[in-house]
This record gives sequence, structure tokens and C-alpha cells, in this order.
Amino acid sequence: MAAPSVAVLVLAVGLPLLLLTAWKRWRRGRSARHVIVVVLGDVGRSPRMQYHALSLAKWGFSVTLLGYCNSKPYDELLQNDRIQIVHLTELQRLAVGLPILQYGVKVVFQALHLLWKLMCSEPGAYILLQNPPGLPAIAVCWFVGCLCGSKLVIDWHNYGYSIMGLAHGPSHYLVLLAKWYEKLCGRLSHLNLCVTSEMREDLAENWGIKAVTVYDKPASFFKETPLDLQHRLFMKLGRTYSVFRASSEPSDQATERSTFTERDAKSGMVTRLRGRPALLVSSTSWTEDEDFSILLAALEKFEQLILNGESLPSLVCVITGKGPLKEYYSHLIGRKHFQYIQVCMPWLEAEDYPLLLGSADLGICLHKSSSGLDLPMKVVDMFGCCLPVCAVNFRCLHELVKHEENGLVFEDAEELAAQLQMLFSTFPHPAGKLNQLRKNLQESRQLRWDESWKQTVLPLLMDT
Repeated sequence: MAAPSVAVLVLAVGLPLLLLTAWKRWRRGRSARHVIVVVLGDVGRSPRMQYHALSLAKWGFSVTLLGYCNSKPYDELLQNDRIQIVHLTELQRLAVGLPILQYGVKVVFQALHLLWKLMCSEPGAYILLQNPPGLPAIAVCWFVGCLCGSKLVIDWHNYGYSIMGLAHGPSHYLVLLAKWYEKLCGRLSHLNLCVTSEMREDLAENWGIKAVTVYDKPASFFKETPLDLQHRLFMKLGRTYSVFRASSEPSDQATERSTFTERDAKSGMVTRLRGRPALLVSSTSWTEDEDFSILLAALEKFEQLILNGESLPSLVCVITGKGPLKEYYSHLIGRKHFQYIQVCMPWLEAEDYPLLLGSADLGICLHKSSSGLDLPMKVVDMFGCCLPVCAVNFRCLHELVKHEENGLVFEDAEELAAQLQMLFSTFPHPAGKLNQLRKNLQESRQLRWDESWKQTVLPLLMDT
């Protein structure tokens, strides 16, 4: 009795799958200009994959973008008729059971849910997958590609096992299992993209995977923000965050004033306030690979310099982003008693983030790659806005930040504090080092994402 029951079950499951596969193969000829982009994460916080989707659409491909939709993607993506966003359901953390059991249930759910969503989507010539996270997405996408005749393209942003190792340690059995899986399944792809030359070399030497380096480049909307738009942004943010509100009211009540700017009531002209604070900006996903205690220690040293009589401006430090360690650092910052420094931790709308970078005086990057092989996209965006950066050093940072040319590289809090002192010693006078770094960025004629994608990725898709 058991054997017939099993046979019926296999037939019930297998026959629809076979019919669906045959139907998809029949439609395959009409899908040559269709690409499925898979992000087993929040689409709104995955700018590179959004850029891929927009570039594909620009060059005539229709795109199905699968991912979690916890944050709003770019308006340009939402309004594009060639791009369809398919929401994936995120399984919330189980309240009971051993951690290994909870993790296993999550992986099985993700695998089955992603398989179902892919099989219900129009088949594409390519499945373009972001890695990490690649567990279980690489295996699922490869399997669907085999059924539907799609070619798997993996875009390596980092190594998933190295990120897992930050929490569990590099020798934990789950980390070792994840590394084995990533190395094995990563070789199943038809094409591989990666974010640095050092990662390309590592994939070739240690993983047997041939990849093409596609550097992150800023999108066209990352640019310097005109002064009137800066003022509008500050006034808007001031309705929610007090650091953007003026500390004193103008004599003319019709005059608009923020912490940094003022709009004349009669002429409508916007000017920067005399004696304004300097605006520092950093963005983060609040994970273990960014140590914000370095920045806090540097800010304490900077304030002590002011208390000791140094001629330095007060600072407004804005740190944007969401992530698991945000609450921890929020409590840490709350215990500081700064007199000349204000710290704000907003979550910005996608359209406001480029405007803020284009309005800032200095960017701060504390990203230390878990693998040492990826680069911080936040710095790419800052450079697109001609915003100089102070960045903590790690293995391949030199591929992006050129010390003393487009930014400064530091090793610890003491060195960062010294750099802040040097950069702001003449603030806001245009003759200082800070403005020289900005001028270098303005003159560098940076390649933008669209042009870079056209030169590197498009030929790969057209040739295969």
C-alpha cells in the first residue's frame, strides 16, 4: 500500500512540474530579451542590483526583479514599464527551537518559496543573482535555470561565509559548511561578475571561478546638490530631526533658516550661514564589519581640541541606515555628552540620500570588508557627489580611495581625529585641504554606472 501511495505522490508532484517545464521551454523562444534578477534581501537596500535592472531595461530587456520589499526602491525603478517587481515573503525568526533548527527551517522555506516564485515567473535568458546571500539561492537558481534553459549569472559582492564568520567565528561548523556550499555551487554559474580585481584573482586562484570585474560606479543622480536644494532638504529634515533646525530665529520672521542655510524673504536667495557647523555624513547597514566606536572616539578627541582652545567648527554628524547594531550604537551615542558635536541617525527616503551626500562637507567610511575583497559602495556614491572621504584602511581599499588625492585613509581613532583637525582647521575657507580634495574629485571626470555597465556587462550578455 505504501509503494502505490508514494508513486501517486510522486506523480502528483512530478507531472505538473514536467508540464510546467515543457510549457516554459515552449515559451523560451519569446523570452530571449528577458532577465530575472534575484536578490534574497531587501531590494531597496540593494542599489547595485537596482542599477543592473535599470541598465537591462535601458538596453531593451524586460526584467523580473525578485526580492524582499522592506525599503522603497528608487522611483526610477518603480516607474519603469520594463521592470516587474515580485515580492518574496521573508520568514520571521522562530521564537522556539535550537538556533540550528531555526536556521534550517529558514533555509528550507527560502528554497521552496524562491523555487515557487521562479517557476511562476516568465522564464528568462538569464537569471542574475546577487551573492551574498547565496544560501540557498545559488542552488535554487541553477536548478530553475536547468529546467527552463536560463543561464545563471552570479554577481559576487562578497563571500557569504565570511559575513557569517563575523558572528560565529571562521572555524564554526556552519561557516565551514557555508564556505563548502558557496565554493561548490558558485562553479555552477555560466557567468560571474565581481566588485574588485582582488576578488577576481581570489575567485580564480582559490575557487576555480573565472569572473569579470565590474566596479561599482555612481548613478547619474549622485552629484553635488545646488544650494537652493540643500536648503529645501535641510528644512524638510528639520521637521523631524532637530540637528537640522536653526538654533536661533532670524530677525525677519519671513526668512527661512536651517542649521546650515538661510533663504532671504525678499530676494529668495539662499546663502550659507556664517559660523555654521561642518556636516559629516556616513551610511551603514549597522553590521559587525563596521566599528563605529572608532568614529565616536575620534569625535571625543575632536571635541577635546575645541575645549582646549583650538579654532575648529562644531560638527553635525549624520549616520544613515538600518541594521542589527543600530540600537546598540544609538544607546552608546546617547551616553555621550558632546557640547560641540551633534549626532543624528535618520533613515532617509531614497531620493533624499543623494541630496544629503551632495550637501555634506566630509564623508566617513568605517567599512572593513569581512573578506577583505569588496569595496564600500557608500564611498562610490560620495565620490559621485564630489564629497571627500576619510576611510578606514583594509586590504583592497586602494582600488577606490587614493590617499591624499580623493580622500584620506586612517588606521584608528587617533589618526581619524588628526585628519578631522587638519581638514577643518581652515573651515569653511576654500584654500584648505578639504576643498583641494573636492576639487580633485570635480576634475576627475568619474565614469558613471550606465557607461561602465555598457562597456563591461552588456557585451557579456550579447555574446552568450
